Amino acid sequence: MRAVSATMRHASAACLSVALLVVAPAAALAQAPSPEAPRPQTRSPDIPDQKLDAAAAALNKLGEVKRNYEQQLVKAPPDDKERITKEANQALSKAVTDQGLSIDEYNSIMQVAQNDLQVRQKILERMKTK
Repeated sequence: MRAVSATMRHASAACLSVALLVVAPAAALAQAPSPEAPRPQTRSPDIPDQKLDAAAAALNKLGEVKRNYEQQLVKAPPDDKERITKEANQALSKAVTDQGLSIDEYNSIMQVAQNDLQVRQKILERMKTK
């Protein structure tokens, strides 16, 4: 019994990490910076439109992947949850790299978008049009 509950806790923690990987960047884009956050930059960094398009497409794809794997995890027996979580993490990485971005580039763009209202708006506009 203890082994099963330990496995379920491990799977739950892994599922949470998958959810946070996808939800955190998208949620951060939708929210204004907090008062203690650094002030938005007055001049947007020069992120090429191609990279902004790719980041928006990746965010849209990440949402699809997340929904798909959440459904699988809910229906899966406890023994399969860890395998599904690994697949989900691979699919999330692929969703980013398929858009022509490295994981580091994607993370960097998301970090800029969190602190720069203009970049955030550009990405959100692109997400709506896809």
